[in-house]
Amino acid sequence: MIVLGIESSCDETSAAIVSENKKILSNVILSQIADHAPYGGVVPEIAARAHLDHLDRLISEALACAQVNFSGLSGVAATGGPGLIGGVIVGVMTAKAIALARGLPFLAINHLEGHALSVRLTSDIEWPYLLLLVSGGHCQLLLVERVGQYRRLGTTIDDAVGEAFDKAAKLLGLGYPGGPALERAARAAVAPERFALPRPMVGRPGCDFSFSGLKTALGRCAAGCPQPLSAIDAADLAAGFQEAVADALVDRTGRALALARIAAPQCRTLVVAGGVAANQCIRTRLEALAQRAGWRFEAPPLALCTDNAAMIAWAGIERLRLGEQDRLDFAPRPRWPLDPTAPRAPGAGVKA
Repeated sequence: MIVLGIESSCDETSAAIVSENKKILSNVILSQIADHAPYGGVVPEIAARAHLDHLDRLISEALACAQVNFSGLSGVAATGGPGLIGGVIVGVMTAKAIALARGLPFLAINHLEGHALSVRLTSDIEWPYLLLLVSGGHCQLLLVERVGQYRRLGTTIDDAVGEAFDKAAKLLGLGYPGGPALERAARAAVAPERFALPRPMVGRPGCDFSFSGLKTALGRCAAGCPQPLSAIDAADLAAGFQEAVADALVDRTGRALALARIAAPQCRTLVVAGGVAANQCIRTRLEALAQRAGWRFEAPPLALCTDNAAMIAWAGIERLRLGEQDRLDFAPRPRWPLDPTAPRAPGAGVKA
């Protein structure tokens, strides 16, 4: 079984070919960082037009790199949501056209499910497992019971963690994209503990997150420093912010470990996925948490943490194995929760 995956939910255009035996035959990703950098964030219209301009070429490149043609495919999977709707439409319509022309199964993949299942592409993991899904648009704790069955234990009540990183980096003048820029700055910190930043939600019942207050506190600390910020002040603020986020994630995830064991006693694996899972400080802190609790810790390779089509193709394979596929009248979705029974959090980001 070989599947073509297409990802176009935000500002990466990607096409990939993945086989059922967990081989990534190709995974072509075109970043739009240069297009959005002048604006300090993703501009939906620019993103959609870039997907439209480049997707056909990237699909051809992915097929050529994998040495596969359309007749060798078992299906076509594309992100059907959630995300910036213009880009999602581009990917879905392209996948539908290929599926119709070639008589292939079409699979509309939930972008969050792509992240949730990505670790099964690179590791042998059985159900169930606890997932911390952290990226620019979402921050959730989910009990992954099997393909298509997810139980949300916690979510952000305001900013997603990746969004908070981006806003913090912009406030500190660290550049775009903000998450990697803030992490780099934090490595140069001299006294990361010098600024008293809050640990939002730490110690409170439940597993929900909040990061808007932390962002506000960072702004106040930055305003109290000599202006413009020196490189040392910016680095110390970045490190303090990163540590505060890590403390919050560890506290909330620790509570979710206990809840997951009650809901599914056989659950003993913690998975972190999404773009923020590439942050080494956060990754290390979560791995230490899992070790203290006696749990197995897993995370996708860094290349599969950010948006990519390989995880979409793999999710398509997981669904094809179950005999599933989607109709060609599937409508792209700007919002698509993994757990439709969970209440929608107020103020959640576009991908929440």
